[in-house]
Amino acid sequence: MADAPYLIVLALLEQGGERAMPLQGKSLREPLPAGADPGEVGRQQALDLLVRVWQRSDQGALRRAAAEQSLLLVTVPIESLQEQLPALKAQWLSDGNTAALIAALKDLGSGLWSLTMDHRQPLAYQTLG
Repeated sequence: MADAPYLIVLALLEQGGERAMPLQGKSLREPLPAGADPGEVGRQQALDLLVRVWQRSDQGALRRAAAEQSLLLVTVPIESLQEQLPALKAQWLSDGNTAALIAALKDLGSGLWSLTMDHRQPLAYQTLG
């Protein structure tokens, strides 16, 4: 179980002229198979996060901060949750450098995807790393 990753879903937003990065996560029982995406568990975590984001819109208009890469999923070792992930979040909130965030998430985790949806199509994972 120590090798089992943690699936993190994060949204890159702007609200009221400030960046925000709400997170949602779930421990996975075992690592994802090579080449696999987070499947239904990832979709459920994304839905949970998006409901929270929708509720947040009561506080003001929201805007995606990174276009198609504004909804990300990453599998990370559980140990990174205490130090590396908060540092990456703080850095992105400070500078908004999405390319640097994505590169750091690729280095940190064992899989990185954006979740997209084309008109009248189901949600789809796009591998980023």
